[in-house]
Amino acid sequence: MSETRQSVSIITQTCVRPESTEAFARWQGETSTLISSFPGFLEQRLLPPKPPLQVDWVILQRFASAEAARRWLVSPERQARLDGVASMLLGRDDVHIVHDNADELRNADASAIMISTRVRPGKEAEHRAWERKVEAAQSKAPGFLGYRFEPAVPGAQEDHVTILRFDSDANLQAWLGSPERRKLLEEAAPFTEEFHTRLARSGFESWFRDGDRPGAPLPPVWKMDMLVLLMLYPVVFLFATFVGAPLLGRTLGFPFAIAQFASNVVSVLLTGFFVPRVARGFNWWLRPAAARPLRTSLLGAALLLALYAAMVIAFWRLF
Repeated sequence: MSETRQSVSIITQTCVRPESTEAFARWQGETSTLISSFPGFLEQRLLPPKPPLQVDWVILQRFASAEAARRWLVSPERQARLDGVASMLLGRDDVHIVHDNADELRNADASAIMISTRVRPGKEAEHRAWERKVEAAQSKAPGFLGYRFEPAVPGAQEDHVTILRFDSDANLQAWLGSPERRKLLEEAAPFTEEFHTRLARSGFESWFRDGDRPGAPLPPVWKMDMLVLLMLYPVVFLFATFVGAPLLGRTLGFPFAIAQFASNVVSVLLTGFFVPRVARGFNWWLRPAAARPLRTSLLGAALLLALYAAMVIAFWRLF
């Protein structure tokens, strides 16, 4: 398929000032309305931060062709939108054009990483030869699942982009910190102007990976969200009832903002602990057998709705 007919995704990672989170969300909503009518636009997904693992906002914008994506990147409409958001951001954005199938980023889990490299002018050939050495070395690393290299696009994307996927965080970090990779990075210093890495996760996916089948497709997002809510609601409610209000608020006298932050930290940690364990018990629903997938999905959804109702009624009557 030719480049002009193959769909592509623009992946933008940006760090938003904490005090500007709500304003940025509103700005992004207005931008979504604008881009929806832009020629060649197909879809957009906004992935909010999931600290501590992902601190950036990730915006995925899919276009019918590379030309349509480039037209949006250099359009006056986009530039006008960027002028209005500059004060809300910290540092520089990472903007990458990735040829579809871009599922590596849409379904990115905790073991996916994006590496941006800005090459010194005139050193592109040396950098590409070095990339081939890296590709050969990392393909032998334990847990390696995939590698993609996206060259810079003049006038739209100044960085070369590498996407790495490993079957676990441990194997990914082992490769990133390996002596072999450090040596390769030292070799790249003469022709590299700038180099940095960012994780790109799209939500709760790392809690729902199939340990028996690394790289297997993830369950539908709505199912993952329902299971997260099943654990998040009781954790938040019980912590606020027994710890947040009586201990942090009344006894210790913490300001509401600090008490709320502490509650959120604990909620994230406890939810992250419980959800993978509950997900294993609901694997029959998350990944139903091929025989009756619709019936199984509806049955599981009904069970979760009943559990929601039971918790709400129990907490209402007890507290």
